[in-house]
Amino acid sequence: MATRPRIVDVAARAGVSTATVSRALSNPDLVHPETQQRIRSAIAELGYVMDGSARALASGRARTVAAIVPTLDNAIFARAVQSLQTTLSNSGYQLLIAAHEYNLSAEHELVRALLERSIDALILVGADHAPQTWEVIRGSRVPLLITWARSSEHEPSIGFDNHEIGRLAARHLLSLGHQHLAVVSGYCRHNDRARHRVEGFREVLAEHGRRLADANVVEQPFGFEGGRAGLQLLMQLRPRPTAIFCGNDMLALGCLFEAQSMGIRVPEALSLVGCDNLPVSSQIPPGLTTILLPTYELGQRAAEAVLHWLATREVPPSQCLPIEIVVRGTSAPPADIQKEETSRPQHVSA
Repeated sequence: MATRPRIVDVAARAGVSTATVSRALSNPDLVHPETQQRIRSAIAELGYVMDGSARALASGRARTVAAIVPTLDNAIFARAVQSLQTTLSNSGYQLLIAAHEYNLSAEHELVRALLERSIDALILVGADHAPQTWEVIRGSRVPLLITWARSSEHEPSIGFDNHEIGRLAARHLLSLGHQHLAVVSGYCRHNDRARHRVEGFREVLAEHGRRLADANVVEQPFGFEGGRAGLQLLMQLRPRPTAIFCGNDMLALGCLFEAQSMGIRVPEALSLVGCDNLPVSSQIPPGLTTILLPTYELGQRAAEAVLHWLATREVPPSQCLPIEIVVRGTSAPPADIQKEETSRPQHVSA
């Protein structure tokens, strides 16, 4: 059986010392590009693989960043993870990814397990985490970056103003003349993003002298079926809502599918606004009005912030990424206003 290539074999093939090979693997910026190329060629020719624990011991780093997201069964998180991984990989870092499925106890166990792997940094989604999770992270002194939410008191963050997401949706629907509004949200407990979006929606209604009744806010699991179930509940209200803001695009599309099944015309009888701007949202007729979140940019900026933090030991500044509403075919004035406008006499010049 052939023996496994060792670092001394790489050094001999490249014509350098073992210290130079080690330096090229752990701190490539300190090695001349021509020398790096000779070492890479020797590694490829020999099929050398450096032991991860040995490299971590030599460099003081595992060159591994861990990220825990609520779920991977959602394209919006997958897109951010893709850009996060690509950016980290381009700088020689590996991404470990895990999902807790909106379970804070499961998240705590994942955090403990990942910290035991000697990761260099940890990325979490949102600011709602169990007290014991905060405790174990701060005790580890591993750099922590919060994403998808605005800055918390102690940790840097890269995310969105989730209150403003709800406010944007409310302003749009009010500007169309809707009086009877409702919300289909994901579960707000232990989910600051969902909670803040509902709060922002309520705030704008209050500014206009309107109150959003508790019965007009329905919480469902994120996904198409949650949207369907949410619409069924809201259509039992009297008066029926003429416009619904949904916490994400999957909920909104579920509402759209259920409205079609129930014979409710969108947007003539019901307006819908989502949040995410998934690629599919522009493809399903009549096109979903939604809040655009730059999730690919979020993943990229999160990776860049972590890389800068690890290279300089300077805590990165928090960033709040811009959002905007994309108006498509699922939002329009309510039927009574549409009827009033079409019944007005038309003045035609001779």
